[in-house]
Amino acid sequence: MSVAETATTATTAQTAPTAPTAPPVAARRPTARRPAPGVLAAGAWLALVALAALLLPLLPGFDPLHGDFAHPSAAPGPGHWLGTDAAGRDVLQRTVAGARASFAVAGLTIAVGLLGGGALGLAAGWFRGPVDKAIGFATDLLMSVPSLILVMITVALRGPSLTVIGSLIGLFTVPHFTRVVRAVVLSLSERGFVQAARMIGTAPLRILRREVVPHVAPVALTFAFTATTVAIVAEGSLSFLGFGLRPPEPSWGGIIAEGRTTLGSAPWISLAPAAVLCLTVLALNYLGEQLRSKGGRG
Repeated sequence: MSVAETATTATTAQTAPTAPTAPPVAARRPTARRPAPGVLAAGAWLALVALAALLLPLLPGFDPLHGDFAHPSAAPGPGHWLGTDAAGRDVLQRTVAGARASFAVAGLTIAVGLLGGGALGLAAGWFRGPVDKAIGFATDLLMSVPSLILVMITVALRGPSLTVIGSLIGLFTVPHFTRVVRAVVLSLSERGFVQAARMIGTAPLRILRREVVPHVAPVALTFAFTATTVAIVAEGSLSFLGFGLRPPEPSWGGIIAEGRTTLGSAPWISLAPAAVLCLTVLALNYLGEQLRSKGGRG
């Protein structure tokens, strides 16, 4: 090869466009979305309240019924971080014990509402026709009943207990779960994968279990956040009105009611459980709204 040809080849090699190199695999991976600060704050608050309700009662010396008669209505300070009530009982300990009562009622409410309403919603949306009409009439009838008054009457007749209160509140959430689940099932029944399963002769129960329930569950669980706030507020309202747990058993509504006569001289008795109640409901509502927004975008 001559010198000229060698120079031409070298020049061509220098000026030839090079193929773009693929970016590193790590650079092409989508970055994980960080939770919004509000979600982190709401989740942290709920975790704090739940852990306090579970763990603090295990500590020695925890007794929300014990009265320090030497320090009645004491202001918040060392030894009683949220103060004491008129009987000298520690407000922090009673607020923590009240959280256990509220969460127990909320858990029972969700169990009754989710299982009962979920089953009825699946049946109404899948079978339609007379089944849908019968379930619709029953849910409309239940929604027309003044729920809080009926709960108060039942508690007055049978006596207050977390089981009775939670079951009754859960019963009145069944129509709402039923409507939510029914709407999702009606939408899913027209989807291609469900129609295909029907065409190949798949049993209805198998279709419901494998194709419908996995899509219904996230929506129902999202609505469970709203039902939880309803249960907590309802339990607090009943306790405030005197139809919750019998004193001196602590509940958020009962503690608020006990301190309403001393709001001028010892406001911390009512304000502490009221603040915890409000923040818990706010956190649950916020997380539920975020889940609904995420589901809508998806």
